[in-house]
Amino acid sequence: MSDSYYELIGDDTHGEKFRATDLSRGTWSATIQHGAPVSALLVRALERCAARDDTRLSRVVVDLLGPVPADGDLWVRSRIERGGRQIELVTAEMLAPGPDGQPRPVARASGWRLQQLDTGAIAHASTPLPRPVSEARERNMKAQGWDRNYVHSLEWLWLTEPLAPGGGESWIRPIADLVAGEAMTPLERLFAVADCANGIGSTLDISKWTFLNTDLAVHVFRVPAGDWIGIRAETSYGPDGIGTTIGSLFDETGAVGAIQQSVLVRPRPPKPPKV
Repeated sequence: MSDSYYELIGDDTHGEKFRATDLSRGTWSATIQHGAPVSALLVRALERCAARDDTRLSRVVVDLLGPVPADGDLWVRSRIERGGRQIELVTAEMLAPGPDGQPRPVARASGWRLQQLDTGAIAHASTPLPRPVSEARERNMKAQGWDRNYVHSLEWLWLTEPLAPGGGESWIRPIADLVAGEAMTPLERLFAVADCANGIGSTLDISKWTFLNTDLAVHVFRVPAGDWIGIRAETSYGPDGIGTTIGSLFDETGAVGAIQQSVLVRPRPPKPPKV
């Protein structure tokens, strides 16, 4: 894969320095990044922080502290918050220049890293697998008039109809690298698409409503295998402009984890009349 979401520039006092490509740009606005590349880059930092072969991430919570700019320099840094032989808490944050030009946090992640042990004899997943990739279909989202952005970095196939009651199901795989020249780890690939759960689970007309998630919390009980990630999600909306997306994550053999997101729901302002 020649395309990527980020280019690694180097290291300085603020952490690893990156520059985002056009493929990180969001669909709500071209000036801010989609949450999926941001969360995947934070997971990269969590996995690499004092890495141990005998542990892996079991839960990651990403908080988007505000719009993450799509242009300019970015920095990512991580640290061990709570060390331990069997249980560790690792944190990472992304920084971007603020109004004063100084780097400030724009996104944070925390991850529980647990020691691995062979429990193959009791492995079980109760959530049923979606229909296979071969039965999903392309909705041609890239042809909806967007400039080059996050959607152009995906093969996104749907098993359900848009806005159908009962939530949605999709199979997605990124066709870009996370960082130029690096192969994605299985969890980086998972987080490169997990943030799409909000859109998959929505029943709102995107021409009339915006629904921005402020976070994502993902529990992973099995590391996914292969390129395709399945997402089954449904969003519930309260009467006060706040919603919650709840979903399950899959590889082609079964469920691998679960996701929840908080959603800010707002009506789109009417377009000004043409003159």
